Amino acid sequence: MKRILIIDDEQDICTLLKRFFQKKGFEVDTSLSGKEGIKSIQNGEFDLVICDFRLPDHTGLEILERIKILQKNLQVIIITGYSDVRIAVEALKKGAFDYVTKPLFPDEILHTVNRALAGDGQMEVKPKAKRKKSSKRTFVTGTSHQSKTARKHIELIAPTDLSVIVSGETGTGKEFVARSIHEKSKRSGNPFVAVDCGALPKELAASELFGHVKGAFTGAISDKKGCFELASGGTLFLDEIGNLTYENQIKLLRVLQERVVKKVGGSKDISVDVRVIAATNEDLKAAVNSGDFREDLYHRLNEFSITLAPLRERKEDIVTFSRHFLIESNERLDKNIEDFDSDVLEILRSYHWYGNLRELGNVIRRSVLLSQGKKLTAETLPEEIKNPEMDAKVEGVKTEFYKGKTLKEVVAIAEEKAIRSAMEITDNNKSEMARLLGVDRKTLYNKLKSHRIDFQ
Repeated sequence: MKRILIIDDEQDICTLLKRFFQKKGFEVDTSLSGKEGIKSIQNGEFDLVICDFRLPDHTGLEILERIKILQKNLQVIIITGYSDVRIAVEALKKGAFDYVTKPLFPDEILHTVNRALAGDGQMEVKPKAKRKKSSKRTFVTGTSHQSKTARKHIELIAPTDLSVIVSGETGTGKEFVARSIHEKSKRSGNPFVAVDCGALPKELAASELFGHVKGAFTGAISDKKGCFELASGGTLFLDEIGNLTYENQIKLLRVLQERVVKKVGGSKDISVDVRVIAATNEDLKAAVNSGDFREDLYHRLNEFSITLAPLRERKEDIVTFSRHFLIESNERLDKNIEDFDSDVLEILRSYHWYGNLRELGNVIRRSVLLSQGKKLTAETLPEEIKNPEMDAKVEGVKTEFYKGKTLKEVVAIAEEKAIRSAMEITDNNKSEMARLLGVDRKTLYNKLKSHRIDFQ
């Protein structure tokens, strides 16, 4: 029996993965920290490790390095909650077999685990032809007036070196736009590094962005390059820029003005040549007026701006992107769904899409995973998509839905819908879900348990 070690600080994830793999015939151990995981490896024999990238005491890359020192041939799969090329490339370079992004799809992660245990070869640092093809299609654009305007702006700004702010609701494709600008620029042959400022712990944000020297703080066991150094010559994408602390805003402004970084605990200025593209789903002008965001930094970043409209305001794009996500999901899940039933497209066009393209992509991916025939049918769609009147956020919701229910039951229904919507919008990132819902992580975990909601 093959033995798997799961290292993740989220107890729910550990429990769910353990149950899933045990049902598939694996022996499974779990660890809630990097230190605990390393100790388990030292004391036991494992065939494979699944390790979350963000742990309370170490990064997944640091754990990966330790594992390769202890057992060079032990296969490691990295889990990351944010699609970050830098993380993926660094993990593969350091010996990881592959990486998977949240939300986790059981069949997908099982397929990856089986390949790793079968000795199917480490994933290449340079994407294989199949993945490269999918990457290129990432930049598909819609046919609506809003999409055409955004495309013209991308074509206009890409050849320059101006800083750009891309704004829009969560899930509208801000990172896709940033990547498109990079690919069409003279920097396209150099790194594109994406950073989710909202997911950076406040105490480690400066280290992630600017790097640190050995001994700068507890846990700094070696010198580390920051994102600016890693992106030098290329493009740095700062997602949710409004989440940076005021102190780090000052440091960022200095880098943009002087084109040098100083590592945490260091004394030497390091020259960097980086184009910065920032993104936000909030009103940065309002943040400037309230004193939460520096006005000088705002103007430094806002040399050009692109605003992305929500999907509900460009309904004609829904079919275009649905077909794109169908092709992408077929490749990712090794399926061969050829088309949609006509009623499915009508359902997709009618829905509000609170999570925009991200939510649409997740829905198509899950439906492809569930589909058994050659066409994607309505039966594979989530109930809230087929029956939007069940969502309390929809304007004009049918009051019949609430007849015969107590206030407590109605509140519970609305609460569960809000949590599931947050899951879609944040790709199951628990920290982002808690922030979006305005609760702490402990409260969120309790709510997930009370509503019996899991990552599957």
